[in-house]
Amino acid sequence: MAWVTWSILLLHLVCHRVLGQHTAYNYGFDVGSRVKRQLAQPLRVVVRGEGGGVVQVRREIREMEQDQKLWTLYILGVSMMQYTDQSSPTSWYGITGIHGMPHQTWGGVQPTPGNKDTGYCTHSSVLFPTWHRPYLALYEQVLYSLVQMIATWWPENERQPYLDAAHRFRIPYWDWATYPPSGGSVLPMSVGGSPFVDISGPNGIQRIANPLFSYTFRPLNVTAFRQAPWNYWTDTLRSPTNTGAGAQSNNSLVALNVDQNQRSLSQRLYILFSNYGDYSRFSNNAWIPQVNNASYDSLESLHDTIHNLAGGGGLGQPNFQGGHMSFIPYSAFDPIFFLHHTMVDRIFAMWQSLYPESWITPTPANLNSYTTSRGQIQDSRTPLTPFFSSDDGTFWTSDGIRDFTKFGYTYTELATRPNTSSRAQAGVRRAINRLYGTSSPANLFLRELRSLGVKDNRRKMNSATESQDFALTGQVGAIFNGGLYREWIANIRVRKQALDGPFSIYFFLDAPLNDPEQWTSAPNHVGTLGVFAADKFGMGGMQMDGLEVTGTIPLTTALVNRIAAGELTSLEPSYVEEFLRARLMRRVLGPNGRVWDTRMVEGLRIGIASSTVKAPQSEDELPVWGEVSEHFELE
Repeated sequence: MAWVTWSILLLHLVCHRVLGQHTAYNYGFDVGSRVKRQLAQPLRVVVRGEGGGVVQVRREIREMEQDQKLWTLYILGVSMMQYTDQSSPTSWYGITGIHGMPHQTWGGVQPTPGNKDTGYCTHSSVLFPTWHRPYLALYEQVLYSLVQMIATWWPENERQPYLDAAHRFRIPYWDWATYPPSGGSVLPMSVGGSPFVDISGPNGIQRIANPLFSYTFRPLNVTAFRQAPWNYWTDTLRSPTNTGAGAQSNNSLVALNVDQNQRSLSQRLYILFSNYGDYSRFSNNAWIPQVNNASYDSLESLHDTIHNLAGGGGLGQPNFQGGHMSFIPYSAFDPIFFLHHTMVDRIFAMWQSLYPESWITPTPANLNSYTTSRGQIQDSRTPLTPFFSSDDGTFWTSDGIRDFTKFGYTYTELATRPNTSSRAQAGVRRAINRLYGTSSPANLFLRELRSLGVKDNRRKMNSATESQDFALTGQVGAIFNGGLYREWIANIRVRKQALDGPFSIYFFLDAPLNDPEQWTSAPNHVGTLGVFAADKFGMGGMQMDGLEVTGTIPLTTALVNRIAAGELTSLEPSYVEEFLRARLMRRVLGPNGRVWDTRMVEGLRIGIASSTVKAPQSEDELPVWGEVSEHFELE
């Protein structure tokens, strides 16, 4: 149903875009000078957080939509930020440009020698989760300031509710791993549904450009964006319909691809929460033999897959070029970037609650950034440039941002204080089970306990979602041995720049269809791993050559469904090894649109591993993993 809705909508949007473009909200007066005063900042912009010490909740975007006045302020604030002159360091262009392109100095923080051709962001680094936290806080701080100003512009007799809403404003996140509302897509319609939005602002109802749909460069920096198609795409695009100047976003295709990967994404997140209690393994996707061993997944690898899905690769389209979100140097310009990264920060915050003692181990940097050189030791005191923590020029460090509430925000799952107490941790585990456990056999075991009359005296699983994946529960004996079951995983290791751009590895049980456009929607599709890279010229200063990254594809749910269909006897190795050797297929789709022979992808290794897992006895618990056994490599 969601796919049909998006397809119909796409036809409407194509027609609409031909008819004309929409602009910013007209407040009835020139807002330029007011915005300039509001955003007037010294060269050194200090990231302080918002709320004057009051901690407010960052909400999921669909939840925020239900709060009409808060949503109105959010849309108007993002729109105003996007229409602020690009020369301002706190404009949309200025803030998003910190991440990668246009490779320019921000806040007076100069590049270290030889690193001027990259951005400040840290990737494949132990600083990946921590660097992005003050980045989001800066974005939130600028947007909060605009929202406060806009709220004062309503007529006096209507103003107070907007002032109240502005006070509790915090940026939203997009939860791409949980089941969407019934009949909907994982991709919210507010983000990809329409290039315009009708908004009821201080000067009445107006139709404006949807600031969550795309960002328009004003002007496009063709000096920095020096190669096609970036030097003529004036709007950010998702799964662009072609490589020409008239390319349009195909959000319906993005929605389909995200929807078809939701179950795999949910399983990966559930496993990260339950089996990755070491920060070095959890934080980033770099292959470190003495750290990774049998643990291949990470928060960053999961994050990378979303970047590739949201940016798209033009599957089934005449183009071979992904959109802005697919490429590291350009990704932050797309408005979906901050929704995605706020979700990443939420995952990080929830993980911190579960594993409060684990933190950064000093590790050499794998890539250059604007102020970091490859091989430089990064630790919890490494400056997170260019984010100042005080007026004296001190930078935030990972130790400094470990407690995220000092920036004035939290998340619903962490509202209990202190968030490392046993009570708070139990609440986080309940939320994880409800939101992300429905695709795991752990959920099947909990339901079986209840069917046998074993009560969970705490809280029951969400009945609206608990039957989403396992329709047949009569095969429990083939899956569980007492309270134990076996998880199966495909471990992937590959060179990040193996194909000089982002690429995706698709997994299937049995041969896939010939048409790549139908891969993600095929019933035998198991999951997709996205490798988030740079184009050949866009971030050359990062020196990604030689860097190996890792990720995983969970196989257990697909195997359980084959047990339910009578095609597999149990999850034990004596049955599963033979089954996977014969029937697990993979395909690689590269940045040039062609399907690659896996043997031609530099450094690609795929190993099959499993672990005996103790299923949770209640919703307050997560699965407990045993030692991982490596079985064989796919040839």
